[in-house]
Amino acid sequence: MPVTPTLQSRRAQLPAGSELTEPPPARLAKLPAADKLGRLLQVAKGHRRALILTHDNPDPDSMAAAVSLAHLLERKAGIEAQVGYGGIIGRAENVAFVRVLHLPVSHVSQIDFSQYDLFGLVDTQPPVRNHSLPARYRADLVVDHHPLREESLLAPFADVGGDFGATSTMLVEYLRAARLEPSVEIATALFYGIKADTRDLGRETTQTDVDSYLWLFPRCDKDLLGQIEHPELPARFFQLFHTSIEKAKVYGTAIITDLEEVYSPDMVAEVAERMMYLEGMKWSLAYGTFRNQLFLSLRVKDRRMNAGRLIRELCEDLGGSSGGHGSMAGARLPLSGSANKRKALKREVVSRFLDAFGVAEERPVSLLSAQDT
Repeated sequence: MPVTPTLQSRRAQLPAGSELTEPPPARLAKLPAADKLGRLLQVAKGHRRALILTHDNPDPDSMAAAVSLAHLLERKAGIEAQVGYGGIIGRAENVAFVRVLHLPVSHVSQIDFSQYDLFGLVDTQPPVRNHSLPARYRADLVVDHHPLREESLLAPFADVGGDFGATSTMLVEYLRAARLEPSVEIATALFYGIKADTRDLGRETTQTDVDSYLWLFPRCDKDLLGQIEHPELPARFFQLFHTSIEKAKVYGTAIITDLEEVYSPDMVAEVAERMMYLEGMKWSLAYGTFRNQLFLSLRVKDRRMNAGRLIRELCEDLGGSSGGHGSMAGARLPLSGSANKRKALKREVVSRFLDAFGVAEERPVSLLSAQDT
């Protein structure tokens, strides 16, 4: 896709992977859903097989949106579409989500990329690097509710930078514009995707999210939803939470915990979310190691701070990938070298966040010794 002079000049002012600090341009994200759908089908026209990728270690919002986009391409563009993901699906609710709804998602290790001529990224963007699309392939379709990354606009179809609390909401807009009635499984997946990403419509929710949620409610299966939301949990889940509580330190209005080795990267986010419930907290940071990578998850209540921007600023020189939005964000950093070198990296990361939280001078108190306020 040719780069316009305007885009070239704006890109020259930004480092690779940076987030726009000005409002996104009035491109695709600002168009009505029907116009977006028309552009999507135009880009897909003439292709034979599409591969839609979620972000690595996908959550329900990412998987629901990807499966819905694949369904839309098959029904409206007449091309075969498959959904793939990198990393693992580890959290009990996410495992149940795929199993109960029989979602057709495949690990990238089982996918031959050369068999596809159309590639899409959902709930992530090309420069974020938390996806498994090889560098030799271009993303043709990018659909994401996170803040716009400038390079994403190079994709022939880039619906990024709009005002949505979940990517699943964007797919509901497409389905409604296409007059496609979703199956019970897809409706339930999208409903839970919105529910989980907006924390029951209580976090960074827009009117479009609410409208989509209400449109999906009579179409989803409440029994299946119950099986997803209340799965049986393995013993290691409780063991990991034991570690997280034992290791947690309170620094004034911030809580930080080291999960050590985790069995699933998305458990880091679950712990960060749970720790935020401690009264008086404005900041919650959890981190843990998985397959020689350090995973971090950040939650904030301070409306003056943007979690996604903060985590990128603090981690961008450490390699890996990072991203997020207003109140929640995450990062993945490479771990290498000796045990002492790995410990030094963790200390450096914690020190940076303590400074950013404004609590570096606070005396840490073990969560198990903390007093109620």
